[in-house]
Amino acid sequence: MIDMADIRQQPGAYREAARKKGYIVDIDRIVELDRDFRQLQQEIQDLRTRRNQLSKDIPRLAGSEKERAIVEGKEVRARISEGEPLLRRLEEELRELLLHVPSIPAPEVPEGESEEDNEVVRVWGQPPRFDFEPRDHVDLGVMLDIIDIPRAVRMAGTRSYILKNEGARLEMAIMHMAMDMLVGRGFVPMIVPVMVRREAMVGTGFFPVAEEDVYRMEKDELYLVGTSEVSLVSYQADELLDEADLPRYLAGFSACFRREAGTYGRDTRGLYRVHQFHKIEQVVICKNDAEESRRQHEFILSNSEAIARALGLHYRVALACGKETGLGQVRKHEIETWMPSRGKYSETHSCSTLHDFQARRSNIRYRDRAGQVHYVHTLNNTAVASPRILIALLETHQNKDGGVAIPEALRPYMGGMERIEPRKKVS
Repeated sequence: MIDMADIRQQPGAYREAARKKGYIVDIDRIVELDRDFRQLQQEIQDLRTRRNQLSKDIPRLAGSEKERAIVEGKEVRARISEGEPLLRRLEEELRELLLHVPSIPAPEVPEGESEEDNEVVRVWGQPPRFDFEPRDHVDLGVMLDIIDIPRAVRMAGTRSYILKNEGARLEMAIMHMAMDMLVGRGFVPMIVPVMVRREAMVGTGFFPVAEEDVYRMEKDELYLVGTSEVSLVSYQADELLDEADLPRYLAGFSACFRREAGTYGRDTRGLYRVHQFHKIEQVVICKNDAEESRRQHEFILSNSEAIARALGLHYRVALACGKETGLGQVRKHEIETWMPSRGKYSETHSCSTLHDFQARRSNIRYRDRAGQVHYVHTLNNTAVASPRILIALLETHQNKDGGVAIPEALRPYMGGMERIEPRKKVS
């Protein structure tokens, strides 16, 4: 949640942030509500002070003076009783509107309407060139007998899939390799809940703006997370940390669930857009300092690039434009990996700096060396997500006969296997 004091100081900056990011929020109404709330809050506080004073004075008074004080006391209590419900309504309306206020994007975030307007900052490697007609991951999955989409759809509906044989092993190998790399760089490995309470979704900024894309279990009032970022950040909710313990590096492995609301008809073939997948997410909790956040952003971005390079994948890093930058994100870089069947770089990682946006909503603070208390900064980035990473890996490392070479970095996690051999032919 945004600091109301900051909105008071620079309402125009928040109007501009909403415009640039494409969010509709009435900043003028928020400023008006805040003014009315603070005014009424002060009036009620003054009335409570007067009520307390009268309570002390009445026993010492006598005659008409006492009667006047009793009458005034009743009037004061009545005004408090009338004002308190209105104060609560103003507070609730203000809080609800504040949940929709976006953070101010960093100055370098470019204008733009879609991913096409993202600004490419670097490219690693060259897309592969084949001396044969390359297959997509669906056909390769059938030939290798490692992906089964028809049976998954039969039992679970569209955008479902099954990984089996070396496909299942390959995903687990990628996850294991990525986690080992992160642990070697100081991260705490975690397996976290994927069913969380509403407070966790609000605290991390996914509710109320992205509620339509989340699976809800109504009987239990729980929600399935779309990323372990929710659980990793919420792990520290309502805690007061010590500056000496910062930064904290958390790496969470989990299943992730997304309804893919609003994507009807898009990416219907294959595994690019699915309802359930697995991911290792990096989360950093650091002190409240913009330069420190920038350093941590580059650190977690470099981790993901190292994983992609170890897998022999070709990618580019792009700075997200305004309308591709989320509600709480100050800046976001995407790693887009080359997928031969799509003929383009496609998003596989998302690296975000959120400053104190999540910390204020989740109440995560720290005490500095001088004894002052501050909200932390939070950052997150995909380390690796499957099956998207499998699309790039299978299609990039395919051979003419339909076999797929296993990147050297993965071979120790695949029992030394160097290649997945085809088992079937595609008609």
